[in-house]
Amino acid sequence: MQFQQLQYFVAVAETRHFTRAADLVHVAQPSLSQQIKALERELGADLFLRARGNITLTDAGEALLPLARRILADADTARHEVQELAQLRSGRVRLGATPSVCTGLLPDVLRAFHDRYPGIRLLIEEGGSHDLVRELARGALDLALVVLPLPTPAPALTTVELLREDLVVVSSPDAPRPGQGKRTVRISDLEGERLVMFRHGYDLRELTVAACRAEGFEPDFAMEGGEMDAVLGFVRAGLGVAVVPRMVAAKSGRGLRVTPLARPGLHRTIALAHRSDVAPPRAARELQRMLLER
Repeated sequence: MQFQQLQYFVAVAETRHFTRAADLVHVAQPSLSQQIKALERELGADLFLRARGNITLTDAGEALLPLARRILADADTARHEVQELAQLRSGRVRLGATPSVCTGLLPDVLRAFHDRYPGIRLLIEEGGSHDLVRELARGALDLALVVLPLPTPAPALTTVELLREDLVVVSSPDAPRPGQGKRTVRISDLEGERLVMFRHGYDLRELTVAACRAEGFEPDFAMEGGEMDAVLGFVRAGLGVAVVPRMVAAKSGRGLRVTPLARPGLHRTIALAHRSDVAPPRAARELQRMLLER
């Protein structure tokens, strides 16, 4: 049974005329008649009683008609939904990002994406780069914003560098300026400072601790284990200082003093990653384009 045969059958059933039905579906009348006969052979029953000038449905035709209409309607719905998705009117994007990227980079881009494509659902998962790479690999995410270099080799992923961002030191305006009041500080100036440190799994934690050890000292944690918003809140309260991305400090600057790191400073590279063996969905590709063009 072919989809086209059902279209021809419904057209004849509704017009009760083979020639008019052929005109309706834009096919030659002999071809339509042949397809109806092929459908009847397939089903093993006549669908129409044919008399000169009078076409009526048999019992088999009456039974088939509502089913055929439903099949055609379902096909039309499927076509419409796929077209909606192709035109970015519906669908979803599963995006992973590190918490600092969620705070600094994403809000403006996601707002612009949502304004342009309000029917697309955005599902955001926060995590460290290691966790996001794992989620990409198992197909749980379409795209992820990760920190380079990746924590483990990921040959099945394609990465595109998005930005290279400076890190800065944030402190409470009510506390002494870090580095004995200098306008810029070096990592070595953080020796003896009490640091508010992120939880394990944060890329910023590993980067800051590694930089301190490279300068020959172990960082002194005032407290540790927080997410980005908690860390910034603890710094505002004067519990210590923290090393955060410049973009995060700019977005969350109220109640924070921002002190740049002296050259060469600390930097991190944010990249957009997706699986190499699976093309991202159309909506994800559009979000990818907007992130790269931001």
